[in-house]
Amino acid sequence: MPAPPRKTTSPQTAKRSAEAVLDRDFLIIRAKLLEVAASLDRLAAATDPPADAERIAKIRQAIESLLDDGADHAETLQQIFSLPYDADWQERFGLGGSGD
Repeated sequence: MPAPPRKTTSPQTAKRSAEAVLDRDFLIIRAKLLEVAASLDRLAAATDPPADAERIAKIRQAIESLLDDGADHAETLQQIFSLPYDADWQERFGLGGSGD
């Protein structure tokens, strides 16, 4: 007897209705947003301004990007918080690079 066909999507990536997503994820999303809000409140209440304005700017940019319609929010956030690609990264880390 042949093996049953393999599923090509996981439960996390399978398409489902917005209502089903909200039913499953609403409390988790709410908790994470509260955690972000609490961190921002701690930054605002700090006795001195942050020395690293670039990180604060990235946080603001990430929050603003979440307000955009459409998908790919996770990819957008990953790009905001990632370093730009460095073609010479292998050489910089002593890994040979350039086919050595």
